[in-house]
Amino acid sequence: MPKNLTADRSALSHRVGYALRNPGRVPRHLRRAARDAWLRHRSPDHVAYYRAVMRSDTRRDPDAAVGGRSRERWLALGAMQFDYLLGHGLRPEHRMLEIGCGNLRAGWRFLEYLDPGHYYGVDISPDILFAAQETLRDQGLQDRLPTLTPVRDLTLGFLPEGHFDVVHAHSVFSHSPLPVIEECFAHMGRLLAPGGWFDFTFDRTEGEEHHVLREDFYYRTGTLTALAADHGLSARFMDDWEELKHGQSKIRVTVPSS
Repeated sequence: MPKNLTADRSALSHRVGYALRNPGRVPRHLRRAARDAWLRHRSPDHVAYYRAVMRSDTRRDPDAAVGGRSRERWLALGAMQFDYLLGHGLRPEHRMLEIGCGNLRAGWRFLEYLDPGHYYGVDISPDILFAAQETLRDQGLQDRLPTLTPVRDLTLGFLPEGHFDVVHAHSVFSHSPLPVIEECFAHMGRLLAPGGWFDFTFDRTEGEEHHVLREDFYYRTGTLTALAADHGLSARFMDDWEELKHGQSKIRVTVPSS
């Protein structure tokens, strides 16, 4: 199904129409809305709020918490991410940082491919990182020596300067307000090695930018490319990712050579 790039999913008219077309999904949405109201009261800071969302989702099903409706879908989405990076420059000797690594939906494939010790995963959710440890065990990847670290924010000040050839964030900015994205951009130039790149996905709109329940954020491409430029980064929309029919779009960010 093609992306709807003009819908404002936060508008009452859209929500009513969606409910009429999909009555079976209404109970789940009402549960999400109730959870949103409670967590917003308890966690006004967005990162703390979404950490609580992940804790709730992970308790029910770690695969679903990272966007896999089934184990088959979890595997397919991980393979899509891996295959795309493999076709766009990833090499075994690269040092990779995965922001929002989750339970290693794609990460276990990166671990198999990269040289030992070259994968570093971070996530705001300690709960999903516990599930990532189970993925490592189940896939027999302990000897690949990954580092998995919980983080409070995306300043990532504890990581070394110019260390990572590839930074990857799948389905992270789709759940992030602009100040969180800008925080990441502000520090990306410090993290990337010469010639390195940062790939991220986002929910794209060509209409009004909006969010749904503070869990799903929709941005115009130009908003994110301009924000990257404000922090000395060059951003390019990855057209061929669209051919994969994934629900989100992708941008690649690099540091221009001086």
